[in-house]
Amino acid sequence: MKAFSTLFRVEFRLSLRDMNMPIFAVIMPVVVMLVVGMMFGDQPAYEGASYTFVAQSVGAVSAIGICAGGAMGLPLVVSNYRHRKILKRYFVTPVSVHTILAVQVAIYTVYALISAVLVFGVAALFFGYAFTGSWPAFVGSYVLVLAAMLALGMMVGGLAPNEKVAGVLASLLYFPMLLLSGTTLPYEMMPTAVQRGADLLPLTQGVKLLKATSLGLPADQAVVPVVVMAAWAVVCTAVAVRFFK
Repeated sequence: MKAFSTLFRVEFRLSLRDMNMPIFAVIMPVVVMLVVGMMFGDQPAYEGASYTFVAQSVGAVSAIGICAGGAMGLPLVVSNYRHRKILKRYFVTPVSVHTILAVQVAIYTVYALISAVLVFGVAALFFGYAFTGSWPAFVGSYVLVLAAMLALGMMVGGLAPNEKVAGVLASLLYFPMLLLSGTTLPYEMMPTAVQRGADLLPLTQGVKLLKATSLGLPADQAVVPVVVMAAWAVVCTAVAVRFFK
C-alpha cells in the first residue's frame, strides 16, 4: 500500500506537469457546461420536455473527463511506458508492474471524478440545476462507464507497439467520441444519419445511460446502455489481460 501511495503521488504530479489531463479532463468539461448553460439556460430540452436543456446536458458533459482519461490519457501513458522499457525495469524492483498500471487507472479515475463534481457544481451554482434522478443509479452508471472506458484505454495502450501508434488510435477514438457521443454536441440535435453512426461509438451508450439515470427516466431506457457498457468493459479487459506484455 505504501508503494502504491508513493507511486500515485509521483505519477499524479507528473500528469499535472504535462497539463493535458487538467485541461482536457477538468477544464474542458467546465467550459462546455458554462457554454451550454449560457446558450440555452433553462429552456426545455425539447418541445414538451419536463426537464431543461441544462439538466439533460449535465450527465453527458460529466462524461468528458471519462473520455479524456480512457480514450487519450491512459493509452498514451501505458504505451509510452512499455516502449521506453519503464515497465520492464519494474521487474527488478519490489514494485510490480501491476502496481504502476493500477496507479495509472487510479489517476484517471480521480480526474474523472473531479470533472464530474465540478460539472454538477457549475450547473447547480450558475444555472439552478437540481438533480432529479437516483443517486445510487447514477453513481453505479458512472462507475460502469468509467470502467468500460478505462478498460478500452488499457487495451489500446497494451496492444499498440509504441506511443506513436497509440496516439493515432487514441485520436481515432477520442475526437469522434468527444464530438458525436453527446458529450459536447447534444445527441438529440444531430441528424438521424449522424445518430446512427454515433451509436457505433463506445461512449454513446454510456452517455445515454448517464442521462437516463441523472434525469430519472424509465428504467427500460437504461437496459441497452448497461448491457453495451458492461460488454465493452468485459471484452476490453479480457483482451488487455490476454495480450498485454
